[in-house]
Amino acid sequence: MIYRIMGLLVLLETVMLLCCIGVSLCYGEDDLNSFIMTTLVTGGVGAILVFTGRKAERQLGKRDGIIIVSISWVVVSVFGMLPFYASGYIPGVTNAFFEAMSGFTSTGSSILDDVEALPHGLLFWRSIIQWFGGLGIVFFTIAVLPIFGVGGIQLSAAESSGVNQDKVHPRIGVTAKWIWSIYFGLTLIVILLYMAGGMSAFDSVCHAFTTTATGGFSTKQASIGHYHSPYIEYVTAVFMTASGINFTLLLLFVNRKFRKFFANSELKWYLASVAVFTLTITAGLYHTTPMGIEEAFRKSFFQVASLHTSTGYNTADYMTWEPALWGTLCFLMLIGACAGSTSGGLKSIRIVILAKVARNEFRRLIHPNAVLPVRINKQVIPPSMLTHTLAFIFVYLAIIIAGSLVMMALGLGFADSVGTAISSIGNMGSGIGLTGPASSWNGLPDPAKWLMAFLMLIGRLELFTVLILFSRGFWKKN
Repeated sequence: MIYRIMGLLVLLETVMLLCCIGVSLCYGEDDLNSFIMTTLVTGGVGAILVFTGRKAERQLGKRDGIIIVSISWVVVSVFGMLPFYASGYIPGVTNAFFEAMSGFTSTGSSILDDVEALPHGLLFWRSIIQWFGGLGIVFFTIAVLPIFGVGGIQLSAAESSGVNQDKVHPRIGVTAKWIWSIYFGLTLIVILLYMAGGMSAFDSVCHAFTTTATGGFSTKQASIGHYHSPYIEYVTAVFMTASGINFTLLLLFVNRKFRKFFANSELKWYLASVAVFTLTITAGLYHTTPMGIEEAFRKSFFQVASLHTSTGYNTADYMTWEPALWGTLCFLMLIGACAGSTSGGLKSIRIVILAKVARNEFRRLIHPNAVLPVRINKQVIPPSMLTHTLAFIFVYLAIIIAGSLVMMALGLGFADSVGTAISSIGNMGSGIGLTGPASSWNGLPDPAKWLMAFLMLIGRLELFTVLILFSRGFWKKN
């Protein structure tokens, strides 16, 4: 069954490659042959895998789900790197795999020093893999798994291994289809708004894909800043913020359950943090740069939305701002947006839980015998979830420290190492220093690129799903 599901994912990737063939044909550029060859290879492997699993038992265990989720991101990235490598536009396996992993994990880090030199087919490929990876390749599969007579709950548990979310429908396949409908609807709206702002149809589609996916790949080297359009900047910032909201909450909004939507604790914290950080940085820019109040607000709102949601778009080089301001943005990289969204980072719900745990500890000093449960949305959080949250935050920070030390051992400076590690595990795209908004990641040594690709993977799958594969107990028969 693992072969069968992996084959399905590879065949879905083949469909995406066929779309790129259509784009290459429309523009008549030299990447057509590489897409044709890659499509044949990918489609052939996918068909073999599906055929191998044709008589599989229609059941999955928890370990099977974890293996499928973890391996699938690596497999699709391996096939996803082939158009880059075969076309010659990204020489070297390391760079091609890095670009593909960055795309499928919706990170947005790029080794390209001149994005605009790529033909339209490859630009479209970079965008569509982010759109597909944004909400989760495996989550998409959940919607079609019933065709094979397999329930999707095991895959969903592995894909979203963080803080549990309320179910909006007893059948997870139905929930997946609803969420993908919203995802598609948001993308279509952004396409139309971009076109209304003067973007070409091609650029509108590509940027809408990566805006909704909070991915950050752009068809322009200067990212959204290329257009010098306040309208486009505001549209992008608003929809990056919207894409950082839990998609099950967006379902409530679409179904007009506004009271329950706005009563959500994580949403209130998320929107409040966007507002507070935007106003704080606006004040800083207004007093330390020649910007007027509107421009300072626009640049601040855009950059806060971009890094809070781990998108990575840029309209300015924030490394030229006062250190306190880009230090604040670095803090946003750690936080991330809401659980159940396409964003990365620690997720706001964990910060809310951590804040309430800390508050209770202060109260316990005054009232040692008091019973002080942690409540989220008026529901008591069980001890197991509190333990998981604290363990996740500890492991997350420990990996950042370990990754930073390895990067420094490879020759990078302290700020560059820390910023790069935070950006990679948080799926941010933009980093600090050497990997800041004005630079590509091409200057990193090859071992550093492989390490950062691994951090992108474990960050996208919330650490434990991947790290548990390195546990001896996971592979024991019983």
